[in-house]
Amino acid sequence: MHPHGEKILLSEQEIKTRVAQLGRVISEDYKGKELLVIGILKGAIIFLTDLVRSINNPIYFDFMSVSSYGDSASTSGEVRILKDLDKSIEDRHVLIVEDIIDTGLTLDYLTHVLSSRGPASLKICTLLDKPSRRVTPVYVHYRGFSISNDFVVGYGLDYNERYRNLPYIMALRPKIYGGGS
Repeated sequence: MHPHGEKILLSEQEIKTRVAQLGRVISEDYKGKELLVIGILKGAIIFLTDLVRSINNPIYFDFMSVSSYGDSASTSGEVRILKDLDKSIEDRHVLIVEDIIDTGLTLDYLTHVLSSRGPASLKICTLLDKPSRRVTPVYVHYRGFSISNDFVVGYGLDYNERYRNLPYIMALRPKIYGGGS
C-alpha cells in the first residue's frame, strides 16, 4: 500500500470483478441499442475504459469536465462545466459514467443540463457512492460500491492530481489532505 494510505478499501481484483459485472448488466439493459457513454473527466477515465471493455453494445464516447472542488478536499457547492460535449445527445441513449458520488450536487446539476438536451434515455453509473454525504437526491442506476465517508484515492480518484494511477482504492491519511492530525 502507498505510504499516504490509511487502509485499502477496495483491491484491484475486487474492482475488476465488479466492473465486469456492471458491464454485463449494462449490456443486457441496452441490448440492441447504441449507447453514448459520457465520461466525467478526469476521475472517471480509468473506470470508464475498463467498463466499456465489458459492454457488448455499440458504444460512442464523449467527455465532460466539471468542477465543484477546485484544489480543495471539500466541495464548494458551485458546479461549473469546464468542457462540454462535442456532439448532440438528442434522441440518444446516454450513460453518464462518474468515479464517485458524494453530495450529489454535481450529478444533480449534470442530469438537469443533459435532460434538457432531449436524450432518449439518461442513466448514471458510478464506481463509488457515498450515500451518507448526500445533500441532493440522485438516482444511481448502476453502482459499483457503496462506501463510508473516507477520503478516497486511487483508480482514477485523486487528491491534488495525485494517486490516480493506483490500481486499488485507499483511504487517504487525514494529515495528507488536512482532515486531521
